[in-house]
Amino acid sequence: MSFLNVFRPAPHIQEIQGEDAVKASYKYWRFRIFYGMYIGYVFYYFTRKSFTFAMPSLMQELGFEKSDMGILASIMAITYGLSKFLSGVLADRSNPRFFMAFGLVLTGIANIFFGFSSSIAMFAIFWGLNGWFQGWGWPPCARLLTHWYSQKERGTWWGFWNTSHSLGGALIPIIAAFCATYFGWRYAMFAPGILCILVGLFLINRLRDTPQSLGLPPIEKFRNDYPSASQTDEKELSAKEILFKYVLSNKYIWILACSYFFVYMIRQGINDWGMLYLCEVKGYSKIFASSCIVSFEVGGVCGSLAAGWASDHIFKGKRGPINVLFSLGVIFAIVALWASPNGAEILDTILLFVIGFLIFGPQMLIGMAAAELSHKKAAGSASGFVGWIAYLGAAIAGYPLSLVTQVWGWEAFFITLGVSGLVSVLLLMPLWSIKSNPKYIPSEKSMASMQEVSEQT
Repeated sequence: MSFLNVFRPAPHIQEIQGEDAVKASYKYWRFRIFYGMYIGYVFYYFTRKSFTFAMPSLMQELGFEKSDMGILASIMAITYGLSKFLSGVLADRSNPRFFMAFGLVLTGIANIFFGFSSSIAMFAIFWGLNGWFQGWGWPPCARLLTHWYSQKERGTWWGFWNTSHSLGGALIPIIAAFCATYFGWRYAMFAPGILCILVGLFLINRLRDTPQSLGLPPIEKFRNDYPSASQTDEKELSAKEILFKYVLSNKYIWILACSYFFVYMIRQGINDWGMLYLCEVKGYSKIFASSCIVSFEVGGVCGSLAAGWASDHIFKGKRGPINVLFSLGVIFAIVALWASPNGAEILDTILLFVIGFLIFGPQMLIGMAAAELSHKKAAGSASGFVGWIAYLGAAIAGYPLSLVTQVWGWEAFFITLGVSGLVSVLLLMPLWSIKSNPKYIPSEKSMASMQEVSEQT
Protein backbone atom coordinates (compact mmCIF):
# COMPACT_ATOMS: atom_id res chain seq x y z
CA MET A 1 0.00 0.00 0.00
CA SER A 2 2.88 2.38 0.77
CA PHE A 3 4.20 1.89 -2.78
CA LEU A 4 0.82 2.86 -4.26
CA ASN A 5 0.75 5.99 -2.11
CA VAL A 6 3.45 7.60 -4.27
CA PHE A 7 0.93 7.79 -7.12
CA ARG A 8 -1.62 9.77 -5.10
CA PRO A 9 -1.92 13.52 -5.84
CA ALA A 10 0.40 15.57 -3.64
CA PRO A 11 -1.56 17.38 -0.89
CA HIS A 12 -1.93 21.15 -0.94
CA ILE A 13 0.21 23.00 1.60
CA GLN A 14 -0.02 26.46 3.14
CA GLU A 15 0.29 29.20 0.54
CA ILE A 16 3.52 31.19 0.31
CA GLN A 17 3.14 34.81 1.40
CA GLY A 18 4.61 37.74 -0.47
CA GLU A 19 4.11 38.63 -4.14
CA ASP A 20 7.83 38.62 -4.95
CA ALA A 21 8.34 35.22 -3.32
CA VAL A 22 5.40 33.76 -5.26
CA LYS A 23 6.68 35.17 -8.57
CA ALA A 24 10.20 33.86 -7.99
CA SER A 25 8.95 30.42 -6.98
CA TYR A 26 6.54 30.19 -9.92
CA LYS A 27 9.30 31.21 -12.34
CA TYR A 28 11.66 28.55 -10.97
CA TRP A 29 9.14 25.70 -10.87
CA ARG A 30 7.49 26.42 -14.21
CA PHE A 31 10.85 26.26 -15.94
CA ARG A 32 12.00 23.16 -14.05
CA ILE A 33 8.78 21.23 -14.58
CA PHE A 34 8.62 22.23 -18.22
CA TYR A 35 12.10 21.04 -19.17
CA GLY A 36 11.62 17.92 -17.03
CA MET A 37 8.46 16.77 -18.80
CA TYR A 38 9.88 17.93 -22.16
CA ILE A 39 12.98 15.75 -21.83
CA GLY A 40 10.86 12.93 -20.45
CA TYR A 41 8.56 12.95 -23.46
CA VAL A 42 11.47 13.10 -25.90
CA PHE A 43 12.60 9.78 -24.48
CA TYR A 44 9.09 8.34 -24.42
CA TYR A 45 9.17 8.95 -28.15
CA PHE A 46 12.54 7.18 -28.40
CA THR A 47 11.03 3.92 -27.24
CA ARG A 48 7.81 4.41 -29.22
CA LYS A 49 9.50 4.83 -32.59
CA SER A 50 12.61 2.66 -32.13
CA PHE A 51 10.96 -0.29 -33.91
CA THR A 52 10.01 1.83 -36.96
CA PHE A 53 13.65 2.52 -37.80
CA ALA A 54 14.83 -0.98 -36.95
CA MET A 55 12.14 -2.37 -39.27
CA PRO A 56 14.01 -2.55 -42.64
CA SER A 57 16.98 -4.38 -41.06
CA LEU A 58 14.71 -6.63 -38.99
CA MET A 59 12.67 -7.61 -42.08
CA GLN A 60 15.83 -8.38 -44.02
CA GLU A 61 17.42 -10.46 -41.25
CA LEU A 62 14.34 -12.43 -40.13
CA GLY A 63 12.44 -12.57 -43.43
CA PHE A 64 9.17 -10.93 -42.33
CA GLU A 65 6.61 -9.33 -44.69
CA LYS A 66 5.08 -5.84 -44.55
CA SER A 67 1.88 -7.34 -43.16
CA ASP A 68 3.84 -8.93 -40.25
CA MET A 69 5.28 -5.53 -39.37
CA GLY A 70 1.83 -4.00 -39.81
CA ILE A 71 0.45 -6.37 -37.16
CA LEU A 72 3.03 -5.12 -34.67
CA ALA A 73 2.34 -1.48 -35.54
CA SER A 74 -1.40 -2.03 -35.03
CA ILE A 75 -0.92 -3.88 -31.72
CA MET A 76 1.20 -1.04 -30.40
CA ALA A 77 -1.32 1.57 -31.54
CA ILE A 78 -4.26 -0.27 -29.95
CA THR A 79 -2.56 -0.90 -26.59
CA TYR A 80 -1.12 2.62 -26.50
CA GLY A 81 -4.43 4.26 -27.37
CA LEU A 82 -6.38 2.24 -24.80
CA SER A 83 -3.74 2.88 -22.15
CA LYS A 84 -3.75 6.59 -22.99
CA PHE A 85 -7.45 6.76 -22.19
CA LEU A 86 -7.46 4.59 -19.07
CA SER A 87 -4.24 6.05 -17.71
CA GLY A 88 -5.72 9.51 -18.34
CA VAL A 89 -8.36 8.80 -15.72
CA LEU A 90 -5.68 7.51 -13.34
CA ALA A 91 -3.33 10.42 -14.09
CA ASP A 92 -6.03 12.97 -13.21
CA ARG A 93 -6.10 11.36 -9.76
CA SER A 94 -2.34 10.74 -9.50
CA ASN A 95 0.96 12.51 -8.94
CA PRO A 96 2.49 13.07 -12.42
CA ARG A 97 5.97 13.06 -10.91
CA PHE A 98 5.88 9.32 -10.31
CA PHE A 99 3.26 8.33 -12.88
CA MET A 100 5.29 9.64 -15.82
CA ALA A 101 8.63 8.42 -14.46
CA PHE A 102 7.54 4.82 -13.78
CA GLY A 103 5.92 4.59 -17.22
CA LEU A 104 9.17 5.63 -18.89
CA VAL A 105 11.23 3.08 -16.96
CA LEU A 106 8.82 0.29 -17.87
CA THR A 107 8.70 1.21 -21.56
CA GLY A 108 12.51 1.11 -21.59
CA ILE A 109 12.44 -2.41 -20.14
CA ALA A 110 9.88 -3.51 -22.77
CA ASN A 111 12.19 -2.25 -25.57
CA ILE A 112 15.12 -4.21 -24.19
CA PHE A 113 13.10 -7.45 -24.04
CA PHE A 114 11.85 -6.82 -27.59
CA GLY A 115 15.47 -6.63 -28.71
CA PHE A 116 16.13 -10.10 -27.26
CA SER A 117 13.16 -11.64 -29.15
CA SER A 118 12.99 -13.25 -32.60
CA SER A 119 9.41 -14.48 -33.15
CA ILE A 120 6.27 -12.55 -34.07
CA ALA A 121 4.54 -13.84 -30.92
CA MET A 122 7.22 -12.47 -28.58
CA PHE A 123 7.49 -9.27 -30.60
CA ALA A 124 3.72 -8.81 -30.21
CA ILE A 125 3.84 -9.34 -26.43
CA PHE A 126 6.66 -6.91 -25.73
CA TRP A 127 5.57 -4.32 -28.30
CA GLY A 128 2.06 -4.49 -26.83
CA LEU A 129 3.48 -3.95 -23.34
CA ASN A 130 5.56 -1.08 -24.68
CA GLY A 131 2.37 0.49 -26.06
CA TRP A 132 0.64 0.08 -22.72
CA PHE A 133 3.36 1.84 -20.73
CA GLN A 134 3.74 4.46 -23.46
CA GLY A 135 0.23 5.54 -22.49
CA TRP A 136 1.59 6.74 -19.15
CA GLY A 137 3.45 9.64 -20.76
CA TRP A 138 0.87 11.99 -22.28
CA PRO A 139 -1.81 12.33 -19.51
CA PRO A 140 0.64 13.53 -16.79
CA CYS A 141 1.91 16.17 -19.23
CA ALA A 142 -1.66 17.31 -19.95
CA ARG A 143 -2.24 17.61 -16.20
CA LEU A 144 0.95 19.60 -15.69
CA LEU A 145 0.38 21.91 -18.67
CA THR A 146 -3.17 22.63 -17.55
CA HIS A 147 -2.22 23.36 -13.92
CA TRP A 148 0.97 25.37 -14.51
CA TYR A 149 0.05 27.47 -17.60
CA SER A 150 -3.12 29.56 -18.05
CA GLN A 151 -5.32 29.57 -21.14
CA LYS A 152 -4.07 32.81 -22.70
CA GLU A 153 -0.50 31.49 -22.76
CA ARG A 154 -1.14 27.76 -22.94
CA GLY A 155 -1.09 27.48 -26.73
CA THR A 156 2.47 28.79 -26.86
CA TRP A 157 3.72 26.63 -23.97
CA TRP A 158 1.88 23.55 -25.22
CA GLY A 159 3.30 24.20 -28.67
CA PHE A 160 6.83 24.29 -27.26
CA TRP A 161 6.17 21.10 -25.30
CA ASN A 162 4.74 19.40 -28.38
CA THR A 163 8.07 19.82 -30.14
CA SER A 164 9.32 17.06 -27.83
CA HIS A 165 7.51 14.62 -30.17
CA SER A 166 9.47 15.93 -33.09
CA LEU A 167 12.80 16.20 -31.31
CA GLY A 168 12.48 12.58 -30.19
CA GLY A 169 11.27 11.63 -33.65
CA ALA A 170 14.20 13.45 -35.27
CA LEU A 171 16.85 11.88 -33.03
CA ILE A 172 15.61 8.29 -32.99
CA PRO A 173 15.99 7.63 -36.76
CA ILE A 174 19.60 8.80 -36.56
CA ILE A 175 20.36 6.65 -33.51
CA ALA A 176 18.27 3.63 -34.52
CA ALA A 177 19.35 3.62 -38.17
CA PHE A 178 23.00 3.96 -37.10
CA CYS A 179 22.70 1.11 -34.58
CA ALA A 180 20.80 -1.09 -37.05
CA THR A 181 23.28 -0.42 -39.87
CA TYR A 182 26.51 -0.95 -37.92
CA PHE A 183 25.56 -3.20 -34.98
CA GLY A 184 22.29 -4.90 -35.98
CA TRP A 185 18.62 -4.09 -35.41
CA ARG A 186 18.64 -5.41 -31.82
CA TYR A 187 20.89 -2.55 -30.73
CA ALA A 188 18.36 -0.13 -32.20
CA MET A 189 16.08 -1.40 -29.41
CA PHE A 190 18.64 -1.76 -26.62
CA ALA A 191 20.08 1.76 -26.77
CA PRO A 192 16.76 3.67 -26.43
CA GLY A 193 15.60 1.25 -23.72
CA ILE A 194 18.63 1.83 -21.50
CA LEU A 195 18.47 5.60 -21.99
CA CYS A 196 14.79 5.69 -20.99
CA ILE A 197 15.39 3.87 -17.73
CA LEU A 198 17.97 6.49 -16.79
CA VAL A 199 15.72 9.40 -17.80
CA GLY A 200 12.86 7.94 -15.76
CA LEU A 201 14.99 8.35 -12.64
CA PHE A 202 15.73 11.93 -13.75
CA LEU A 203 11.97 12.67 -13.89
CA ILE A 204 11.46 11.60 -10.30
CA ASN A 205 13.98 14.24 -9.30
CA ARG A 206 12.67 17.05 -11.54
CA LEU A 207 8.87 16.87 -11.57
CA ARG A 208 6.29 17.90 -8.97
CA ASP A 209 2.48 17.93 -8.89
CA THR A 210 0.24 21.03 -8.78
CA PRO A 211 1.30 24.57 -7.79
CA GLN A 212 -0.71 24.22 -4.58
CA SER A 213 1.39 21.20 -3.56
CA LEU A 214 4.35 23.62 -3.42
CA GLY A 215 2.54 26.38 -1.55
CA LEU A 216 1.71 28.41 -4.66
CA PRO A 217 -1.69 29.83 -5.70
CA PRO A 218 -3.58 28.29 -8.65
CA ILE A 219 -2.31 29.46 -12.04
CA GLU A 220 -5.58 31.31 -12.75
CA LYS A 221 -5.14 33.40 -9.61
CA PHE A 222 -1.43 33.99 -10.23
CA ARG A 223 -1.99 35.24 -13.79
CA ASN A 224 -5.50 36.62 -13.26
CA ASP A 225 -6.71 34.47 -16.14
CA TYR A 226 -10.10 32.90 -15.44
CA PRO A 227 -11.37 31.28 -18.66
CA SER A 228 -14.41 29.45 -17.25
CA ALA A 229 -16.03 28.32 -14.03
CA SER A 230 -14.99 24.70 -14.48
CA GLN A 231 -11.36 25.66 -15.04
CA THR A 232 -11.18 27.47 -11.69
CA ASP A 233 -12.63 24.65 -9.59
CA GLU A 234 -9.74 23.08 -7.68
CA LYS A 235 -11.55 20.25 -5.91
CA GLU A 236 -10.56 16.74 -6.92
CA LEU A 237 -13.23 14.92 -8.94
CA SER A 238 -14.31 11.31 -8.70
CA ALA A 239 -13.52 8.99 -11.59
CA LYS A 240 -17.26 8.81 -12.35
CA GLU A 241 -17.55 12.61 -12.58
CA ILE A 242 -14.48 12.86 -14.77
CA LEU A 243 -15.63 10.19 -17.21
CA PHE A 244 -19.36 10.73 -17.47
CA LYS A 245 -19.85 14.43 -16.72
CA TYR A 246 -16.81 16.01 -18.34
CA VAL A 247 -15.69 13.55 -21.03
CA LEU A 248 -18.22 11.05 -22.40
CA SER A 249 -21.21 13.45 -22.31
CA ASN A 250 -19.22 16.29 -23.92
CA LYS A 251 -20.12 16.61 -27.62
CA TYR A 252 -17.00 18.66 -28.37
CA ILE A 253 -14.78 15.87 -27.08
CA TRP A 254 -16.44 13.42 -29.48
CA ILE A 255 -16.02 15.75 -32.48
CA LEU A 256 -12.36 16.28 -31.62
CA ALA A 257 -11.84 12.55 -31.10
CA CYS A 258 -13.29 11.64 -34.51
CA SER A 259 -11.15 14.24 -36.29
CA TYR A 260 -8.11 13.05 -34.36
CA PHE A 261 -8.68 9.54 -35.74
CA PHE A 262 -8.01 10.75 -39.28
CA VAL A 263 -5.22 13.16 -38.33
CA TYR A 264 -3.36 10.25 -36.73
CA MET A 265 -3.92 8.03 -39.74
CA ILE A 266 -1.91 10.57 -41.72
CA ARG A 267 0.74 11.19 -39.09
CA GLN A 268 1.28 7.53 -38.31
CA GLY A 269 1.09 6.49 -41.94
CA ILE A 270 3.94 8.84 -42.90
CA ASN A 271 5.91 8.06 -39.76
CA ASP A 272 5.65 4.27 -39.95
CA TRP A 273 5.82 3.72 -43.71
CA GLY A 274 7.59 6.83 -45.01
CA MET A 275 11.08 5.37 -44.69
CA LEU A 276 10.06 2.11 -46.37
CA TYR A 277 8.38 4.06 -49.20
CA LEU A 278 11.51 6.11 -49.81
CA CYS A 279 13.69 2.98 -49.85
CA GLU A 280 11.40 0.84 -52.06
CA VAL A 281 10.01 3.39 -54.51
CA LYS A 282 12.61 6.17 -54.56
CA GLY A 283 15.59 3.85 -54.15
CA TYR A 284 17.14 5.89 -51.33
CA SER A 285 19.60 4.36 -48.87
CA LYS A 286 18.44 3.65 -45.32
CA ILE A 287 20.57 6.49 -43.97
CA PHE A 288 19.26 9.05 -46.47
CA ALA A 289 15.65 7.84 -46.10
CA SER A 290 15.94 8.19 -42.32
CA SER A 291 17.29 11.72 -42.77
CA CYS A 292 14.20 12.54 -44.85
CA ILE A 293 12.02 11.38 -41.94
CA VAL A 294 14.10 13.67 -39.72
CA SER A 295 12.90 16.56 -41.92
CA PHE A 296 9.31 15.41 -41.26
CA GLU A 297 9.98 15.70 -37.53
CA VAL A 298 11.81 19.05 -37.88
CA GLY A 299 8.77 20.30 -39.76
CA GLY A 300 6.70 19.07 -36.82
CA VAL A 301 8.76 21.22 -34.43
CA CYS A 302 8.17 24.33 -36.54
CA GLY A 303 4.51 23.48 -37.07
CA SER A 304 3.85 22.96 -33.36
CA LEU A 305 5.46 26.29 -32.46
CA ALA A 306 3.66 28.15 -35.24
CA ALA A 307 0.28 26.57 -34.47
CA GLY A 308 0.49 27.27 -30.73
CA TRP A 309 1.64 30.87 -31.22
CA ALA A 310 -0.96 31.62 -33.91
CA SER A 311 -3.82 30.14 -31.89
CA ASP A 312 -2.85 32.33 -28.91
CA HIS A 313 -1.95 35.58 -30.65
CA ILE A 314 -3.81 35.64 -33.98
CA PHE A 315 -6.97 33.74 -33.05
CA LYS A 316 -7.01 34.78 -29.35
CA GLY A 317 -7.11 31.32 -27.83
CA LYS A 318 -9.27 29.69 -30.52
CA ARG A 319 -7.76 26.41 -31.69
CA GLY A 320 -10.32 25.65 -34.44
CA PRO A 321 -9.06 27.91 -37.27
CA ILE A 322 -5.51 26.53 -37.11
CA ASN A 323 -6.80 22.96 -37.00
CA VAL A 324 -8.87 23.49 -40.15
CA LEU A 325 -6.26 25.44 -42.14
CA PHE A 326 -3.40 23.07 -41.34
CA SER A 327 -5.50 19.96 -42.07
CA LEU A 328 -6.53 21.43 -45.42
CA GLY A 329 -2.92 22.22 -46.32
CA VAL A 330 -1.68 18.72 -45.53
CA ILE A 331 -3.92 17.25 -48.24
CA PHE A 332 -2.09 19.20 -50.93
CA ALA A 333 1.32 18.34 -49.44
CA ILE A 334 0.50 14.60 -49.52
CA VAL A 335 -0.60 14.82 -53.16
CA ALA A 336 2.65 16.64 -53.98
CA LEU A 337 4.79 13.93 -52.33
CA TRP A 338 2.93 11.26 -54.27
CA ALA A 339 3.43 13.14 -57.56
CA SER A 340 7.09 14.05 -57.03
CA PRO A 341 9.46 12.40 -59.54
CA ASN A 342 11.99 9.75 -58.53
CA GLY A 343 15.41 11.10 -57.70
CA ALA A 344 14.08 14.49 -56.51
CA GLU A 345 15.86 14.19 -53.17
CA ILE A 346 15.67 17.86 -52.20
CA LEU A 347 12.00 18.13 -53.18
CA ASP A 348 11.06 15.00 -51.20
CA THR A 349 12.91 16.32 -48.16
CA ILE A 350 11.09 19.66 -48.41
CA LEU A 351 7.70 18.00 -48.88
CA LEU A 352 8.20 15.78 -45.82
CA PHE A 353 9.12 18.91 -43.86
CA VAL A 354 5.89 20.59 -45.03
CA ILE A 355 3.75 17.54 -44.18
CA GLY A 356 5.32 17.43 -40.71
CA PHE A 357 4.73 21.18 -40.27
CA LEU A 358 1.06 20.89 -41.18
CA ILE A 359 0.12 17.61 -39.47
CA PHE A 360 1.74 18.41 -36.12
CA GLY A 361 -0.35 21.58 -35.78
CA PRO A 362 -3.69 19.76 -35.37
CA GLN A 363 -1.90 16.82 -33.73
CA MET A 364 -1.00 19.21 -30.91
CA LEU A 365 -4.01 21.55 -30.84
CA ILE A 366 -6.74 18.90 -30.93
CA GLY A 367 -5.35 17.34 -27.74
CA MET A 368 -5.09 20.77 -26.12
CA ALA A 369 -8.60 21.75 -27.22
CA ALA A 370 -9.92 18.58 -25.58
CA ALA A 371 -8.31 19.58 -22.27
CA GLU A 372 -9.66 23.13 -22.53
CA LEU A 373 -13.20 22.14 -23.52
CA SER A 374 -13.45 19.81 -20.53
CA HIS A 375 -12.67 20.40 -16.83
CA LYS A 376 -9.25 21.34 -15.48
CA LYS A 377 -9.28 18.26 -13.26
CA ALA A 378 -10.29 16.09 -16.22
CA ALA A 379 -7.60 17.33 -18.60
CA GLY A 380 -5.72 14.02 -18.65
CA SER A 381 -8.91 12.02 -19.18
CA ALA A 382 -10.26 14.26 -21.94
CA SER A 383 -6.97 14.36 -23.83
CA GLY A 384 -6.46 10.66 -23.10
CA PHE A 385 -9.87 9.79 -24.54
CA VAL A 386 -9.32 11.68 -27.79
CA GLY A 387 -5.82 10.18 -27.86
CA TRP A 388 -7.30 6.70 -27.59
CA ILE A 389 -9.54 7.34 -30.59
CA ALA A 390 -6.57 8.87 -32.39
CA TYR A 391 -4.56 5.71 -31.91
CA LEU A 392 -7.35 3.62 -33.32
CA GLY A 393 -6.62 5.67 -36.43
CA ALA A 394 -2.94 4.94 -35.92
CA ALA A 395 -3.82 1.24 -35.67
CA ILE A 396 -5.57 1.47 -39.06
CA ALA A 397 -2.33 2.98 -40.38
CA GLY A 398 -0.58 -0.19 -39.24
CA TYR A 399 -1.79 -3.60 -40.41
CA PRO A 400 -4.83 -2.51 -42.51
CA LEU A 401 -2.86 0.17 -44.35
CA SER A 402 0.03 -2.26 -44.88
CA LEU A 403 -2.41 -4.68 -46.54
CA VAL A 404 -3.83 -1.92 -48.73
CA THR A 405 -0.30 -1.02 -49.79
CA GLN A 406 0.75 -4.64 -50.31
CA VAL A 407 -2.32 -5.46 -52.46
CA TRP A 408 -2.95 -2.21 -54.38
CA GLY A 409 0.42 -0.48 -54.13
CA TRP A 410 1.70 2.83 -52.85
CA GLU A 411 -0.84 4.77 -54.91
CA ALA A 412 -3.61 3.37 -52.69
CA PHE A 413 -1.54 4.33 -49.65
CA PHE A 414 -1.50 8.01 -50.67
CA ILE A 415 -5.17 8.03 -51.69
CA THR A 416 -6.08 6.73 -48.23
CA LEU A 417 -4.08 9.47 -46.53
CA GLY A 418 -5.56 12.17 -48.79
CA VAL A 419 -9.13 11.08 -48.04
CA SER A 420 -8.30 11.03 -44.31
CA GLY A 421 -7.18 14.65 -44.58
CA LEU A 422 -10.42 15.66 -46.26
CA VAL A 423 -12.59 13.97 -43.62
CA SER A 424 -10.62 15.64 -40.80
CA VAL A 425 -11.25 19.07 -42.36
CA LEU A 426 -15.00 18.44 -42.57
CA LEU A 427 -15.15 17.32 -38.94
CA LEU A 428 -13.11 20.26 -37.62
CA MET A 429 -14.93 23.04 -39.46
CA PRO A 430 -17.88 23.29 -36.99
CA LEU A 431 -15.38 24.02 -34.17
CA TRP A 432 -13.87 27.04 -35.97
CA SER A 433 -15.22 29.64 -33.51
CA ILE A 434 -15.37 27.54 -30.33
CA LYS A 435 -13.03 28.72 -27.56
CA SER A 436 -14.72 27.51 -24.36
CA ASN A 437 -17.46 24.98 -23.74
CA PRO A 438 -20.63 27.12 -23.43
CA LYS A 439 -21.89 24.66 -20.83
CA TYR A 440 -19.09 25.75 -18.46
CA ILE A 441 -18.99 29.51 -19.16
CA PRO A 442 -19.76 31.33 -15.88
CA SER A 443 -22.37 34.03 -15.50
CA GLU A 444 -21.39 37.66 -15.07
CA LYS A 445 -22.25 37.34 -11.37
CA SER A 446 -19.92 34.38 -10.85
CA MET A 447 -17.14 36.11 -12.80
CA ALA A 448 -17.50 39.19 -10.61
CA SER A 449 -17.35 36.95 -7.54
CA MET A 450 -14.16 35.26 -8.76
CA GLN A 451 -12.60 38.64 -9.49
CA GLU A 452 -13.55 39.87 -6.01
CA VAL A 453 -11.94 36.82 -4.39
CA SER A 454 -8.80 37.37 -6.48
CA GLU A 455 -8.55 40.99 -5.38
CA GLN A 456 -9.07 40.09 -1.72
CA THR A 457 -6.35 37.45 -1.78
